[in-house]
Amino acid sequence: MTINETNETNETTALNALSATALLDLYARKALSPVEVTRAVLSQMEAWEPHIHAAYALDTQRALAMARESEARWQRGAPQGALDGVPVTIKENIATQGVPVPLGCAATELVPAAKDAPPAARLREAGAVFLCKTTMPDLGMLGAAMSSFHPLTRNPWDLSRNTGGSSSGAGAAAAAGYGPLHVGTDIGGSVRGPAGFCGIFGLKPSLGRIPIDPPYAARVAGPMTRTVADAALMMRVLSQPDARDHMSLPYQAIEWNRLDRSLKGLRIGLWLELDCGIALDPDVREAVERAARAFEAAGAVVEPIRPWIEPGMLEGISRFWAMRTRMDLSALPEARRAKASPAIQWAVQKSQEVSAEQLYKAHAQGLALRAATVAATRDFDYVLSPVFPQPAFGAEQTHVEYEGVEPIHQASFTIVYNFSEQPAASVNCGYAADGMPIGLQIAGRRFDDLGVLQMARAWEEMRPAQRPWPQPPRTAA
Repeated sequence: MTINETNETNETTALNALSATALLDLYARKALSPVEVTRAVLSQMEAWEPHIHAAYALDTQRALAMARESEARWQRGAPQGALDGVPVTIKENIATQGVPVPLGCAATELVPAAKDAPPAARLREAGAVFLCKTTMPDLGMLGAAMSSFHPLTRNPWDLSRNTGGSSSGAGAAAAAGYGPLHVGTDIGGSVRGPAGFCGIFGLKPSLGRIPIDPPYAARVAGPMTRTVADAALMMRVLSQPDARDHMSLPYQAIEWNRLDRSLKGLRIGLWLELDCGIALDPDVREAVERAARAFEAAGAVVEPIRPWIEPGMLEGISRFWAMRTRMDLSALPEARRAKASPAIQWAVQKSQEVSAEQLYKAHAQGLALRAATVAATRDFDYVLSPVFPQPAFGAEQTHVEYEGVEPIHQASFTIVYNFSEQPAASVNCGYAADGMPIGLQIAGRRFDDLGVLQMARAWEEMRPAQRPWPQPPRTAA
């Protein structure tokens, strides 16, 4: 079954590809059932999963049971919440009751979660239909899909390409049409990287805007969707308070659906250069510059920004995270630790060389990056940049090799906003010569999450028509 929905391609839309806003309207008019939609999404997953491996803990019976419960509520005219009957996937590291949380790592002990983490709890309360968890690399510490626990997750646009990480499965699931709503987490680009590589929308909100458990510096949860409007709908639910997050912001009743705004007079920074030895891919540069010209034509004032990441800042953060990885694994028996991926083993080995003095200085580099980012961007309403210096790299790679440059520098454009706690989003802004999507990052001042959504929505309305979403291969995997 398909439904006529107005979208960028003006085509009849399959049920699995309908937006959440469209689904809720159809449910309210009793023109469509959550059971029909869930079955359509499960069918799409069945066709795609042998090729992309985006799902973990898929439970078709549970999903259909949740859909039937939602169907009954809609028939009574008493929907449970703002997302009643809408299919959703949840990143594996966001606990859902009764499901183990392996963190993408074969070393982790598989213990069923005692309760839902805050984002999952809010989605359940809102009536969403839980399809599955989505895959991630070991401990979320790679900007790529490789995992010692999951089969390799691949990009639906090209199976030989990476999805990015660590919200690898969420990015692939959204691009492949596993329903409209997906939740990822982001500590250095883990929502925006997969969003950029997979051609979808992803929002890293201000730190604390979405309660999460456990909370820690730079870590956020965020929506990953095909449209800005669907992400705004998710923010209405995910931003509800939860006392378990002691770092969360005071709750604000933000009008998340107020997405229209004028661009006239806005001061926008354009950040295209890195001082670390990484050159921007020409296709990426052209796509981002084209987007900047569109904002300028709409009345914004666009000015270039010089790079502000000083030598040693990202190396220090990498050193600090390597020690964190070592501590995460240290509580496990040696036989289990050995099951972690080679990249994680390398990080653990690297941390053994770090002295107490170096660890202190590494922590200080994160604070220095925070101060530098706020200072560099404070005079601008918003800052445009690429999400990643290149389009998606090879599926089996963990990063792009740049001679003399540590891997963490590939996340230069994204990681700065985790440490400054500013909201930043990825929205597709074009395609490379080989057809791979290119992500435009839009960052705003701290707490201006709605403004970032509004800017992304403005770009959605200005950009050229998007290419059709990829479809499952006809041949066996």
